[in-house]
Amino acid sequence: MDKVLEISNIDFGYDKENLLYRDFSLSLERGEIKAIVGPSGAGKTTLFELILSELKPITGKIDALRISEVFQDPYTSFHPAYSIRNQIEDVASLKGIGDYLEEMKLDPSFLDKLPHELSGGQLQRSSILRALLMKPDLLLLDEPTSALDNVIQLEVMQMLLGHLDVMGMLLITHEIDLAKWCADEIVEIGRQ
Repeated sequence: MDKVLEISNIDFGYDKENLLYRDFSLSLERGEIKAIVGPSGAGKTTLFELILSELKPITGKIDALRISEVFQDPYTSFHPAYSIRNQIEDVASLKGIGDYLEEMKLDPSFLDKLPHELSGGQLQRSSILRALLMKPDLLLLDEPTSALDNVIQLEVMQMLLGHLDVMGMLLITHEIDLAKWCADEIVEIGRQ
């Protein structure tokens, strides 16, 4: 199998007396989706920051192949003054975008709109579109369907799962039913 993420025995905490992670390990392979669940403040988003090297573990090691991510709040993921097209072109090729637009039921005209001209659901699908066009080996999904209604949530998750052959996915979710439905493994984290 093709490993896209290897977290080996990390320790991390903002306060060394109260570690969020103690000797934590996790691996993820292409074709696999794992869900990270836990209460607010348990360190779910911190884990993504560690994987993205925005934070450094106290001990241990994190190795990841090419990463893209989808954040919970799509409004903070886009610059308000640039079109969706410009912001996708900044990080990815538009090659194959037509197929993705069709998969996500998005009209091509939305690409030339500014973020504030789109609904939360359209903007979140734009964020997912951008992440997929970056051709990642590892896709980090932080509550990716929270801005979507239930029907669109299901369609988007089914579409994402259709791309597992080329990547591995790590999903943060508060929705245990979603995790049970889509994940190969559920990793529960909490304060140690």
